[in-house]
Amino acid sequence: MPDSHDPLRSLFREAASAGQAASTTPPVAVIERRGERHRRHRIVGIAAACLLVLAGSGAALSAFLPQDPGPTLPATTPSPVAPSPTSAPPPPSRSTTPTLNSALPPRNTTPPPFSSMTPPRNTTAPPADPTGTVDPSMSMSPTPPQSLR
Repeated sequence: MPDSHDPLRSLFREAASAGQAASTTPPVAVIERRGERHRRHRIVGIAAACLLVLAGSGAALSAFLPQDPGPTLPATTPSPVAPSPTSAPPPPSRSTTPTLNSALPPRNTTPPPFSSMTPPRNTTAPPADPTGTVDPSMSMSPTPPQSLR
């Protein structure tokens, strides 16, 4: 039997010739652009995954690390220190006549040296004598102690 009279075979040959005519390879530039796009999408995906891992580990660390409860309070309440008689300024006089010093401007216009501007660091109380008297040479500084922040 001759194969040329087979209708199915002739239909397959027509489909093959139509497919060969329609199937052309795209230009190299189109293939390169498609590859670059695929590479960029892959890099963006990897970067997003890295960011998610870093953010998740940071959140986990902040959840598991102890929080700062605030400032630490002292173990005991400090007792109030009585002011020394030398640290209080004299009360202002109620006279209406101006004094010589208040009428004249100060003569020294240069600021004092830096070392004299800083308060002394001695904030401890002087040792008391068993008799209850305090040695004047061991008195406290005239400025009150500064609080630490």
